[in-house]
Amino acid sequence: MTSPGPVTRDLLETFDDVRSRIFARLDGLTDTEYLWEPVASCMTLRADENGVFRADPRPAGDVRPAPFTTIAWRIWHIGADCLRGYGRFFEDESPSGDRHLWPGTATEGVQTLANDWSRFRARVEFLGDDRLLQPMGPRAGAYAHESYLLLALHALDEAAHHGAELGVLRDLYFHGFTAEQGMRGDEASTTT
Repeated sequence: MTSPGPVTRDLLETFDDVRSRIFARLDGLTDTEYLWEPVASCMTLRADENGVFRADPRPAGDVRPAPFTTIAWRIWHIGADCLRGYGRFFEDESPSGDRHLWPGTATEGVQTLANDWSRFRARVEFLGDDRLLQPMGPRAGAYAHESYLLLALHALDEAAHHGAELGVLRDLYFHGFTAEQGMRGDEASTTT
C-alpha cells in the first residue's frame, strides 16, 4: 500500500491517539465494573431468556436529562452504534445484523470494540485523501452531500467524548461512588 496523503495520515494518527487513550482506560476492566449501575435505571446491556446480551435502546426524542449509562453501554455505543453503524455509509458495505447484540463480558466487549475500531479505521484509510474529501452520495440519504472526512471526524468526536465518559465511570467505580454520595446535601437530608 502507498503512503497515505496528509489528510488521511493526520486523521489516522488522531484515530490512533484517541484509541490509545480509550483502551488504556479500559485495561483491566472487570465484568463487575462493565455492568456496574451507579444509579437507578441505567441504560445497560441486558441478557434475554437465552443469555444473549443486548444494549438498551436509546429513548425516543430529546430526553432531559439523558439517561445514565453503564460502561458496557458506552462501549457498545462507540463500537456497534457508531463505528460499526457508520459502515452503512461506505459504498461497498451493506448493513449487517442487529447492532444491539453485544457481549456480556468485559473482555469480549473490549475486544469487540477493538474489532469495530480497526474495521472503521481501515475503511477510512482505504478511502484516501481524494475520496475522504468527496460527498458520500445517495447511500448516505440526508447526509449525501457530507464528506467522508466529516463522517470520520464525527466518529472521532463520538469516540473521544464517550471515551472520556468511560474514564469518569471507571474513576467513580474505583473511588467507591454510590448514588447516595452523589446527591447534593439538601437532597441527601430529605432521604435519610
